[in-house]
Amino acid sequence: MSPDVDLTAPRAGRHPLRSRLLALDSRLFEFAAARHWPAAEPVLPRLSRSANHGVLWFAAAAAMAASRTPRGRRAAARGLASLTLASLTINTVGKRSVRRPRPLLDPVPTVRQLKRQPITTSFPSGHAASAAAFAAGVAMESPAWGAAVAPVAFSVAMSRVYTGVHFPSDVAAGAALGVGAAFAVRGLVPTRDQHATPARPRAELPALPEGEGLVMVVNTAAGSADRVRGLREALPRAEIVECAPEDVAAELGKAAARARVLGVCGGDGTVNAAADAALRHGLPLAVLPGGTLNHFALDLGVEDPRSFVRAVQRGEGVRVDVGRYACGERRGIFLNTCSLGVYPELVRERDRWSHRIGDWPAGVLAAVRVLRADRHPLEAGVGGRPRPLWLLFAGNGTYHRMGLAPGRRRDLADGLLDVRVVHGGRRPALRLLAAAFAGPLTRSPAHAAVRVARLRLADVAPGTLLAYDGEVTEVEGEVTLEKDPEALAVYRPVT
Repeated sequence: MSPDVDLTAPRAGRHPLRSRLLALDSRLFEFAAARHWPAAEPVLPRLSRSANHGVLWFAAAAAMAASRTPRGRRAAARGLASLTLASLTINTVGKRSVRRPRPLLDPVPTVRQLKRQPITTSFPSGHAASAAAFAAGVAMESPAWGAAVAPVAFSVAMSRVYTGVHFPSDVAAGAALGVGAAFAVRGLVPTRDQHATPARPRAELPALPEGEGLVMVVNTAAGSADRVRGLREALPRAEIVECAPEDVAAELGKAAARARVLGVCGGDGTVNAAADAALRHGLPLAVLPGGTLNHFALDLGVEDPRSFVRAVQRGEGVRVDVGRYACGERRGIFLNTCSLGVYPELVRERDRWSHRIGDWPAGVLAAVRVLRADRHPLEAGVGGRPRPLWLLFAGNGTYHRMGLAPGRRRDLADGLLDVRVVHGGRRPALRLLAAAFAGPLTRSPAHAAVRVARLRLADVAPGTLLAYDGEVTEVEGEVTLEKDPEALAVYRPVT
């Protein structure tokens, strides 16, 4: 916060309405100062100080992120973004436009007063704006976290009047501005619920009130122990098989042979293997996100054990498309994306380092190493001539808000492959990064897009890498990508 010590009084003149409002504001301030609130004296001044410079809200955001749930992380990020916008508005426009002096502290008991009085102008309250912005932003992503944060935010706002540093109207205006900032952020970056995946086409699936017939394979490397414990309580008759990553494929095959419903908890690679087993055995699939990104589960609308259990118990589900790739005798499926070029190289480089330094640091290191390489990892024949390509991306369904990474899908059964190509040229990585930071990837002159049901690539060089749902394989010669519409039945809550 930049100090603003110009406490210039309002211009002289007759303003009857303003005078009445200011007089009412002063009476409310004096009324609050005269009240005796014994339970508040040891709490509110400390709470007010803890919110200085947003420290309280950064701590709350860290606690939400530590919950390791996608909704909690999104709520924390949206709350901080809303807080930042509100603070910038207050400090650059609000306090410099209405230069209202702080209240006189004479009516306020000494025990309530802050040890260090603020030196900025009074209107509007920055603390109230930050509190309201953070609470509103959090509630837009997670009503549960919003309900937990709201009483604290309200207390922080009220503490500014209680300690005598703001008039009630300062707090009300600050809170209104904070809520407005949260809505402005939502307008720029819609919440996931605003783009909920359509619950279509619906599938008639077995309802398993206690989980009987569900065989759940859990990848223990995904750190899903807490989620598994919750499943045992909610679905006591389900069979849960925990296994190491190298045993997942074998256990999925065994589970599919005896299951009525095949369940899986893990990342996108584990879910891909489970979908393959479910398709081969004609079973519905129940997916509980348990990895780092969980693109398929989140686009499907299953974010946590509660939504997973509700869908399984009620038998609610939909049918989704499956992408397929073929190269000679090698065949496979993808639920999210399939790509050739620079992205498979990034995945391979990340896997090389992840076991030494962790997934996220390895991803950053891999991106730096791959982007620095001024070369074209893929060539394709266009019009009878070989053309260098930096990336060929095919999404199982149309992706929205494409940037440096794919955004999200609103429809998992649209029958289309979302094909994006980044052409070669001088330093394509640099040009692509510049376009992505300036706006959507689609604005880059190196980018082209088409939506098709089938794509054939000829004359692919030997040793070319193909990535599908985070896994990598080698292809050569002719590669075919195509859609299998509505091939897989998947549980998801539809109400």
